[in-house]
Amino acid sequence: MSADWLEALEKVLSPGSVLRPDRDDLGAYETEWRGRYHSEALAVLRPDSTEALAVMVQSCTQAGVPMVPQGGNTGLVGGAVATGHRTQVIIQLGRMNRVRQVDPASALMIVDAGVPVSVAQEKAKTHGLRLPIDLASSDSAMIGGILATNAGGVLTIAYGNARSLVVGLEAVLADGQIWHGLSEVRKDNAGYALKDLLVGSEGTLGFITAASLALVPAPKVSATAWVGLKSVEAALGLLDQMRSDLSDHLRAFELIPSLAVELVMKARQAQGLSTRAILDAPCPWQVLIAVDSSDPQAPLEERLMSSLMAVYEAGLVEDVVVSQSESDTQDMWLMRESISDAQQIEGFALKHDISVPTPKFGEFIAQTEVGLQKIVPGLRLCAFGHLADGNLHFNLVPPPGQPDALRPHEEAIVDWVFGQVRAFNGSIAAEHGVGLLRREALREYADPTKWWAMRQIKQALDPKDLFNPGKIV
Repeated sequence: MSADWLEALEKVLSPGSVLRPDRDDLGAYETEWRGRYHSEALAVLRPDSTEALAVMVQSCTQAGVPMVPQGGNTGLVGGAVATGHRTQVIIQLGRMNRVRQVDPASALMIVDAGVPVSVAQEKAKTHGLRLPIDLASSDSAMIGGILATNAGGVLTIAYGNARSLVVGLEAVLADGQIWHGLSEVRKDNAGYALKDLLVGSEGTLGFITAASLALVPAPKVSATAWVGLKSVEAALGLLDQMRSDLSDHLRAFELIPSLAVELVMKARQAQGLSTRAILDAPCPWQVLIAVDSSDPQAPLEERLMSSLMAVYEAGLVEDVVVSQSESDTQDMWLMRESISDAQQIEGFALKHDISVPTPKFGEFIAQTEVGLQKIVPGLRLCAFGHLADGNLHFNLVPPPGQPDALRPHEEAIVDWVFGQVRAFNGSIAAEHGVGLLRREALREYADPTKWWAMRQIKQALDPKDLFNPGKIV
């Protein structure tokens, strides 16, 4: 493919906007962080403004070159990788990193797509507000990527997924048209909700460049606890009690198996880091609970302690540890947020980001594990996640001493797990998106009418199939 159009494009853009493999190191953009996918991009384009991105899209469209948007490159499903050999460009949005506005009166902020989540969180905090998105990857994940995948995180129980926070969007659509949709009003019923369509579309319908996001009051007091239980059913009972006693303040209810705790401790010890278990004695299932309030006088710790002691004395839980310091709280969250990476110490792990109706969690886990043991005897289930909203990171770890045991059985394992998800009326992609990894599974398991409608929408908004082609549909 001739590079004349790239040379012409480079002349009208700011320095550093075009990186090419024949002269620049593209490694940071071409390698997915998990190592499952590797791009061979024609170029990496780095816009520093919405207008610059529009020029890039116009140029790529005229040249017939497909475009792959990329934020922090922390995705899990291959949604931000180029396919083919030097035929697609990666559009990396990290230079579009302005916090344009924070409006305390309207409780919203306007930020560029390349702003890291943690930066937006800190900016909101300086105004006494909170951006209610919290993920383990907040330091590297960017707002554009979070919206493109409709990510959730631990605060979903209280505030919903990313889509529920979007007041308005700015985006570059087909042929470089700019949609100026950065609304600052929360009630707008004038026509189709295009913002809701773009959120979760993984860059297949347009490239989000900025967002107007709803904020909430920052918490003034908080309390955190770690609870040990015998079963998932016991965790569901505890969830019902917490909702009854502290529903207005419940911010996180994270289900964690004992295996996850063991792997985190093993992985950190291998790195020379000291980490202790939260509970004195291991319990098969454990739960991390967080509550907070914007009312500085709210007696949250006392209320949480009283509620947990009541269920403990009733024999519904095995052990309870309530955080007594900021250090205790950090230790609890470190344990939770280290689970995903820690699994790698055992070898090739299979990860499924699924959801099932919350009341069926225990039944789903038990039934699915029986079938999995028939496929790979001795495999270990590391199912953890956001119990209260039905999102489960259904991860599988190989048997001890067999680091590659799951690899040859990946197709059979995925088929079984997703078949179970369908049987339980769940979703095969809860918050990380579809990308390349789950594209064929979506075609198989999606409602046929939904699949038809998605293809019609894709054709209408991206008729030349140049926006992140091959992803989702």
